[in-house]
Amino acid sequence: MATTQIPNSTQTSRVRRAALASSIGTAIEAYDFQIYGVASALVFSHYFFSDVPDSLGSILAFGTLAVGFFARPLGAIIFGHFGDRLSRRTALVVTLLGAGACTVLMGLLPGQSTAGLAAPILLVTLRLLQGIFHGGEQGGAVLMAVEHAPANRRGWYGSWAFLGNPGGTLLASSIISLTTAATGGNFLTWGWRIPFLLSIALLAVGFYIRRRVDESPVFAEVKNARSQAKAPLIDVLRNNWRTVLAATGVNIGFNAFIWVLISYSLAYGTKVLGVDKQFMLNGNLLGSVAMMVAILWFARLSDRVGRLPVMLGGAMFACLYAFPMFALFESRSAVVIALAMVGGFIGLSALFGPMAAALVEMFPTRVAYSGVSLGYSFGAVFGGGLAPFVASIITSAVGGAYWGVATYLSCMGLVSLGSLIYLARRQAPASSGRRHSPLLD
Repeated sequence: MATTQIPNSTQTSRVRRAALASSIGTAIEAYDFQIYGVASALVFSHYFFSDVPDSLGSILAFGTLAVGFFARPLGAIIFGHFGDRLSRRTALVVTLLGAGACTVLMGLLPGQSTAGLAAPILLVTLRLLQGIFHGGEQGGAVLMAVEHAPANRRGWYGSWAFLGNPGGTLLASSIISLTTAATGGNFLTWGWRIPFLLSIALLAVGFYIRRRVDESPVFAEVKNARSQAKAPLIDVLRNNWRTVLAATGVNIGFNAFIWVLISYSLAYGTKVLGVDKQFMLNGNLLGSVAMMVAILWFARLSDRVGRLPVMLGGAMFACLYAFPMFALFESRSAVVIALAMVGGFIGLSALFGPMAAALVEMFPTRVAYSGVSLGYSFGAVFGGGLAPFVASIITSAVGGAYWGVATYLSCMGLVSLGSLIYLARRQAPASSGRRHSPLLD
């Protein structure tokens, strides 16, 4: 398997440009999902589901959040095929434009009091389409960053793609905080639309940067040799289905925990604990900054000591931290809540930071777009997509006690831990065509 070497400053610049473009794209994706998650927690339950009790409205609103995640595997199949057969670069431009357009249109939707049943139907439709585009975005973004990088820096440059997640969360939380302060009581009526409509500016920036990125040099070699998979989905499921399942499992624990942090915690803090929503938004802001630093540090560490030791530590953190975090939330103190959330963001970075390189290293180049996208998307579905929805149901079932959600997150962390142990014990025969993998060593 060919590895990318960086002999001069021109190629170094190309590597950095590819990593930056991946980061910008995932930042826009995270921004889209974060503002939708916040709106689901604070607005959509009474704006699009005003005819049902508030508790049921929250469940339905988080259900629409889950719809976008459930659509991701379809996007992984569609754009994975396109990216493995024709062009990584073009696939990423299309996914960026499609997802951004859906976000802007959401900001223009009428509420149920105006449009009746058509309002939630339109919301779910746009959310479904957005999920399809995002299903092809994240896997392709990490692939471009890692495939441009030299072998001994894959963790570092791959993590740039994931920097977009806390970066987008930080941007979204900042804009939401400014919007709530500027619009006051009008945030719940029309102020919530502003973050959605501002997505058009991010879309323009992302499109400009993505258009300047070269095709993946590793994929270009495959394409020049005419050795692309004829049916990437069938190929990856026939020869790498266990790896797809393991990649899904690794991502489940992280996605479940992070989406409880950035979305469900807002509903829990305001509706169950009765604290000001700004407390929780501040925790997201500080946690996102801390996570950006932590992702880079843990990713670089994984280049030095291997992916496995670092990611195992992150998975064990996901298993253990939920109970103390929710116990700290019970203090209802702004400082304590912020510190608890920051701790969560930092600890989860040990699992997330090296994940980009680890996922790419699991699959042969000819099916890497499909394999990475499927593993990441299914992990997002069963982890992040269901987490706020399941957490709402569990909290309602146990009368608001935090132990139910904490137990759920610990179980999701165990799934990630078990998947990493499986990957560590699995042998990678030389005939498999896999690239050198620090995770599997």
